[in-house]
Amino acid sequence: MKNRSLSTMLACLCIALTPARASAQDEGGWHSLFNGRDLSGWTVKINKHPLGDNYANTFRVEDGVIKVSYDGYGKFDEQFGHLYSNLAYANYILRLEYRITGTAVADAPPWAKLNSGVMIHSQSPWTMGLNQAWPASMEFQFLSAGATAGRQTGNVCTPGTNLEMKGKLLTDHIVESTSKLFPLDEWVAVEVEVRGNEEVVHRVNGVEVLRYQHPQLDPREDSAKALLNAGAPLQLSFGHIALQAESQPVWFRNIRIRPLPATSGTGQQAPGAPR
Repeated sequence: MKNRSLSTMLACLCIALTPARASAQDEGGWHSLFNGRDLSGWTVKINKHPLGDNYANTFRVEDGVIKVSYDGYGKFDEQFGHLYSNLAYANYILRLEYRITGTAVADAPPWAKLNSGVMIHSQSPWTMGLNQAWPASMEFQFLSAGATAGRQTGNVCTPGTNLEMKGKLLTDHIVESTSKLFPLDEWVAVEVEVRGNEEVVHRVNGVEVLRYQHPQLDPREDSAKALLNAGAPLQLSFGHIALQAESQPVWFRNIRIRPLPATSGTGQQAPGAPR
């Protein structure tokens, strides 16, 4: 974050308010975010590497699936990565399926093993610092049986952020869902319904497991401080979507989004444009 000037970060915030271009629409208003062939429409940022450097081919496409792979790593060395949508979104339902598989890199932190996720309301990858491990965002956490990071999948994690639940501000890093853990190598279907700054709902295999309100930046955290100093609002009403790479091989498929009507105070229905 410190490598980006104030003017650059403000420019990125303005870019995120540009209306999105139209894309192919499926029955029911669903749009595919992944073409099944390559990473067009997505941008890689891996900790300790420049924006756009897909180090060791971490994110790859095989057989119509986005795969996070570590066969090119000698060691993990905290090289946490994310694959960002080039567009930012405000009001939508996101659906995807994930499959946690294989074995994490040996030197990864214990909590990162059998652990992945998808970030919503994420800061732009163009505002990320070279050595910034996670974007300020809300994470829909994916855990597999045997994970030490939690007792269920579908939790929300809050890097650089906070949230409210039933009118109370929560500053915990992890807020637990009511789901369970699923076995390694099992495909799990998840859905997140995002209503701007008003409400976010997590669903796992069609069942609601978590609901919270008013996602917001955490002024105590460095990445959030930099965004706030650059003019970002405290309350998060839109942002990028990012698939996570935390040392554990994981696969993603059937990534689709359906825009929802704009809610009060969120501006454009689906703001964002690639730089």
